[in-house]
Amino acid sequence: MTPLRSPLRDLRSACLVAGLLAGTVYLNSLPNRFAYDDVQIVTQNTAIHSLETLPGALVAPYWPIEHGRELGLWRPVTTGLLGLQYVIGGGSPLIFHVVNVVGHVLATVLTVLLVAELMPLAGALVAGLVFAVHPVHVEAVANVVGLSEIVSAVALLFACLVHVRSGPVSGWRTALLIGGLYLLGFGAKESGVTLPGLIFLLDAARGRLAPRDVPAYVKDRWRLYMVLVVVAAMLLVSRRAILGSMASAYAPLGAQLLEEIPRIWTLGEVWLHYVRLWVFPLDLYADYSPNVIPISSSWALDNAVGVGLALAILAIALLAWRRPAMSASGLTARAAAFGVLWFVIAISPTSNTVILSGVLLAERVLYLPSVGLAAATGWLAVRLAGERPKVAVAFLVLIVLGSAARTWTRNPTWYDSSHLFTRMIGDAPHSGRSQWVIGDQLVRAGRTSQALHSYRAAISLLGTSYHLITEIARNMVDQGYYQGGERLYSFAIRDDPEFPWAYRGMSASRAEQGDAVGTERWSRLALERQRPGADPGRHHLLAWSLAAQGRMAEAAEQRALGEETGGRALFWQGYVYDAYALRSTGALDGAVAKLDTAWIVVRTDAGRRAIDSVRVSEFGLD
Repeated sequence: MTPLRSPLRDLRSACLVAGLLAGTVYLNSLPNRFAYDDVQIVTQNTAIHSLETLPGALVAPYWPIEHGRELGLWRPVTTGLLGLQYVIGGGSPLIFHVVNVVGHVLATVLTVLLVAELMPLAGALVAGLVFAVHPVHVEAVANVVGLSEIVSAVALLFACLVHVRSGPVSGWRTALLIGGLYLLGFGAKESGVTLPGLIFLLDAARGRLAPRDVPAYVKDRWRLYMVLVVVAAMLLVSRRAILGSMASAYAPLGAQLLEEIPRIWTLGEVWLHYVRLWVFPLDLYADYSPNVIPISSSWALDNAVGVGLALAILAIALLAWRRPAMSASGLTARAAAFGVLWFVIAISPTSNTVILSGVLLAERVLYLPSVGLAAATGWLAVRLAGERPKVAVAFLVLIVLGSAARTWTRNPTWYDSSHLFTRMIGDAPHSGRSQWVIGDQLVRAGRTSQALHSYRAAISLLGTSYHLITEIARNMVDQGYYQGGERLYSFAIRDDPEFPWAYRGMSASRAEQGDAVGTERWSRLALERQRPGADPGRHHLLAWSLAAQGRMAEAAEQRALGEETGGRALFWQGYVYDAYALRSTGALDGAVAKLDTAWIVVRTDAGRRAIDSVRVSEFGLD
């Protein structure tokens, strides 16, 4: 065995061991179905269900819902991959979960390969093992839409590996390859924007970049950074064109106050969770909305400790950075500083430090940042092994096995939405989102007074955000509690009269109760506030309401607009419109048949009463 082949084979063995472990601990996630965000982004997103409509979905907001544009997310790479999986697998959830697990295996192998360029192989192996089994990754791997985190991480890790192996000067071929990977990573998830910072960190960690070295560094790397700037500019310009802004217009749910008060008070709480989740990930949550993480408006013990801990970690990292440069041939304390700085750079887009990201904290967003922490853990393990090898090995085995067991038991949480909500309520019944979910469950069970109590608790914790109020109102209207739902819609309209969703909800409520005049009013108000063609349902409801008032010519125009942009109306009001239209031509038998069909498709008692009224008062039927 030659000296050249031995380390290569050892590296392959390390990748194999870490990769197999990464796949094994997630085998019980393969039976999972679609849960939580998967439902709206995959199963209900008809635009990704065929190759004919998929291209259009790539230039649309990531969230395929009525307020998707305002949520500020555009992930064309993720959307495209989800669409291809849906078409290939016929909508089966199995292919999605297989792809996520394979992606996690690939990310683990890339972690080993990258860290092996920065420290001895033993440290890289430990980093890979920890990354493979750490429970904080369950949300990204076991939930279908976690694909965005995995694809972005794989693309960025591959780009970093290409970079560190390309030598001190970046040629055009290398720059373009890394630029292509940047396009994939940034296009899969917004946090992929951090690749230039990670590349600079890698260069700085492997050498000393003093101010006098900057001109030479720029001379060697200008091609690479120019390509990265061009790719970022392309994606940001496209993002603005599709979404209307560079970043989300929404603060994290329940955290609107952070737009007005210093964020440091709340971020101190978040930083405590960062440390807890990496060091002792026993308690995991599907949601970190208030009251899991409280919105702090002053200094208290928890946030002060969090800020102090963050400053202490950064100070230690600064001291460690003064140690010798990182290399595959030597172990240096700079690895600890590298791990901390990697985490800081990778988490920055979702940390709410500079801009509000839409979530206070989510375990899935720690996927790429945790690579740095895994590297620092690898350094620490090898350092301890040099002093007390048996203790270090035993401790490492305990950590890996304990983490693997926690990951295995956590995977079924994401089996489907029902399992997830049950676990969410069990894990944190005091959180705002749990109270919201409890309210939804109670109102569906007909326990209105208890549901209202939970809804009030949710609103007190999460605030009176437009999205929250309209979602609660919609659920109440869907369950037949029209008066309470309409009061909430009215509140939302007063709060923000320019958004169309509350007007749409009001029109649906009025239509379900058979109020033609009210439906016309609210449908027109909704259509005035959105782009032409964006809401075919409102045109269909408007057609029914006009026909019910005897204005058939106007009704026909609205029906044509609805069919042009959204196809046939399959709800009961559409069939009643057909009955009016047939009656106007003298086809009474056909009109009666349409009323019968409306009776079959109607879902509510209020709708049945409305149809009965039409049958008796306008068609003279019993």
